Amino acid sequence: MAVKIKLKRLGKIRNPQYRIVVADSRTKRDGRAIEEIGLYQPKQEPSLIEIDSERAQYWLGVGAQPTEPVLSLLKVTGDWQKFKGEPGAEGTLRKAEPKPDKKAVFEAAVKESMGDVDAAAAPAAKPKKKAEAKKADAESAETEVKSED
Repeated sequence: MAVKIKLKRLGKIRNPQYRIVVADSRTKRDGRAIEEIGLYQPKQEPSLIEIDSERAQYWLGVGAQPTEPVLSLLKVTGDWQKFKGEPGAEGTLRKAEPKPDKKAVFEAAVKESMGDVDAAAAPAAKPKKKAEAKKADAESAETEVKSED
């Protein structure tokens, strides 16, 4: 029996999500699979690629042939290089940065808005001081003019 490692399409229209499966080469694309060994979600940024490396190595070792898309995914994760014994087995897979905690983001926004209120009050106070300083300068100038007379 010829065995292939291929992609099984799931998801909605314009939102593909794939399972990386081991299946008989004669089955349909979304047909019965022998084993699921991974996930691939191309719409996420960066794309989500999860492959069970141990199972992929096993199936490649017993002769399963990867399709072209799966071969490129195996190269990205480094499983193909590990199987072939080539350098670069760590792969070039990019990891998504963890999202910040919603509570921490909210608290930071609250602190920022409270800081903006204080900052808004401070500039309003500064022009008053400047206006008072101008009045004081004007008064001192008037006193100088009067003293000269």
